[in-house]
Amino acid sequence: MIETLQSLEARFLQLEAKSTDPVLLANGQATAALMKEYRQLEPTVSKFREWQRLRKEAQEAKFLADTEQDHDLAELANAEYKACLLSCERLEQELRLALIPKDPNDDRNVIVEIRAGAGGEEAALFAAVLYRMYTMYAENTGFHTARLGANETELGGFREISFSIEGDGAYSRFKFESGVHRVQRVPITESQGRIQTSTVTVAVLPEAEDVEIEISAADIKMESCKSSGAGGQHINKTESAVRLTHLPTGIVVECQEERSQFKNRDKAMKMLRAKLYDIKLQEQNEQIAGERRAQVGTGDRSERIRTYNYPQNRVTDHRIGLTLYHLDKTLNGDLDELIDALLTEEAAQKTKKENA
Repeated sequence: MIETLQSLEARFLQLEAKSTDPVLLANGQATAALMKEYRQLEPTVSKFREWQRLRKEAQEAKFLADTEQDHDLAELANAEYKACLLSCERLEQELRLALIPKDPNDDRNVIVEIRAGAGGEEAALFAAVLYRMYTMYAENTGFHTARLGANETELGGFREISFSIEGDGAYSRFKFESGVHRVQRVPITESQGRIQTSTVTVAVLPEAEDVEIEISAADIKMESCKSSGAGGQHINKTESAVRLTHLPTGIVVECQEERSQFKNRDKAMKMLRAKLYDIKLQEQNEQIAGERRAQVGTGDRSERIRTYNYPQNRVTDHRIGLTLYHLDKTLNGDLDELIDALLTEEAAQKTKKENA
C-alpha cells in the first residue's frame, strides 16, 4: 500500500508542476484532463501526507515516553502517542478504501428518467415528488440540473420526465437510484382514506462523451413538432420541440424544454448518447452478471429498491435493509444518509472482494 501511495504522490507532484506549463495551458482540452486527474488525486495524497505526519509524531512521542525522566511528561507523551496511533489507524482505513478501484463512471454527469408505473394518476403525482426530491438534493449538493423533457398530467404529475444533473461525482451520488420506487399513501383522489400502493421507475444514465459513442447522421431521423404540456404562452405556437429516432435501435428521444430547436436538438443528442452508452454498459454487465449480483443492487430497472410509506413517515431501502423514520426530510432532498449507507456497503463489498 505504501508503494502505491508513494507513486500516487509522485504523479500528483508531476501534475502540479505541469499545471504551470504555459504550453500545456494553451491546450484547453489537455488542461481540463490534467486538472481533473489532479482533483481526483488530491484527497488521497492529502490523507497520505497527514498519515506520514502523524506517524512521525507518534514515533517522536513514543521515544519521549520511553526516555523522559519526568513522570508527568512521560505520561503526556504516552497519551499523545496513543492518540496519534488511533488517528493513523483511521487514516489507514480511509486510504485502503481510496485505493479500491472506482467505478469509471463515477465522475460523469447523469441523465435521470422518471416514469410513472402502476397506480395511474397517483403514480404520476409521485413521479413529480421524486423529481422534486432529486432536484432539491442536487441543488443542496452543488450540482446543476436542467429539464430535458416531460409529459405532464392535469393534476401536476408526470407520466414521464427526464433531466440532467451536472457536476463532479454526479453519477457516484445518483447511481443507486435506478430501479422501482414504491409509495404507500392515501391519494388526493381517494375519498375513503384508503392507502394505495403505486410504483415509479427511475433510470440513471451516465452521460457519454462524443468520442465514446459515435452516431452517424444517416442513422438519425429528426422530426420537429409543437411543444405539448400544461399550457403557457409558448406551448403549441412554434415547432421547436425535437424528436430523434435512432434507426438501428429504434430508440426515440424528445426534448421540448427550450424555445430554440437547435438547443432542443443538442439536448436530445445528449439523451440519445446516454441511452446508447447505457446499452453498451448493460451488455458489458451481462458478461459479469455473477459479480453484479454480489454488488449493491443489480441496476435492473425491474428491481424494487425502495419503499416510501407516508402513514409511518418511513423510507426503507430494500437492498441494504435500511429503514429511516424521517420520510419528510428525505422527500425534501435530504438523501445523504441513504446514499452514504449505500456507498459504505459498496465499499465493504469491494474490500471483501479485494481480500478474497
